[in-house]
Amino acid sequence: QLQLVESGGALVQPGGSLRLSCATSGFPLRDYAIAWFRQVPGKEREGVSGISSDGRVTNYANSVKGRFTISRDNAKNTVDLLMSSLKPVDTAVYYCAATPAAYGTSWFRLKAADFESWGQGTQVTVSS
Repeated sequence: QLQLVESGGALVQPGGSLRLSCATSGFPLRDYAIAWFRQVPGKEREGVSGISSDGRVTNYANSVKGRFTISRDNAKNTVDLLMSSLKPVDTAVYYCAATPAAYGTSWFRLKAADFESWGQGTQVTVSS
């Protein structure tokens, strides 16, 4: 059974940095593409960044491009999201999600419907 657990959410000042981690278990991480999403109350879940199963291809939403960096360590079964130059609009619950690499490149679209397994989320608040 797929399990994803996010950690690292916190209260941070504008301009600050934060690293989120997604710990996975129950499956070989190398067989899955992983993405980070975020959601605020009353809005749809938004794709933030994704990474291919081998880590060679990444994708970012325009709103975070140049500020966020996604990475993965298949040996340690973790996927990280380094967030820099944080803004109040980045405030949200952040989720990591997995989809089998066998499904092809659909993960690249960063659409929630393309991901099968989800973590419980971690709160990020950017405020002074």
